[in-house]
Amino acid sequence: MNEADFTEKLFYRIGEVSRICGVKPYVLRYWETEFHAIRPEKSGSGQRIYQRSQLDAVIQIKRLLYEKKYTIAGAKRALKNIAPEGEPDNAGAADAESRSGATTLHETLEELKAIREILKEGVRP
Repeated sequence: MNEADFTEKLFYRIGEVSRICGVKPYVLRYWETEFHAIRPEKSGSGQRIYQRSQLDAVIQIKRLLYEKKYTIAGAKRALKNIAPEGEPDNAGAADAESRSGATTLHETLEELKAIREILKEGVRP
């Protein structure tokens, strides 16, 4: 299923967003913690209720992460450079892309160092 299979609605539940976007609900819940553009309200019964703009943001995030192979940090930066028409702003996107490589490499190195320290602490003779 894809976005074209659904009629225009005001609100979508997490299961509908999952089916439309082809992303598991647990991935959507994780993305909610990482991306400010997708903070669904909760209904009286506690279900997540996404607005159309949030559904569009999920589609854009999925494209950046899965098709363009951005990291979470890179996708966050790219979303800041999205033009109103939904396409990356060419003036800012090229600069962001060139800076994101070095930043991503640095972030990855720091994460690997942290993982190494955790593993060292966990392995005790």
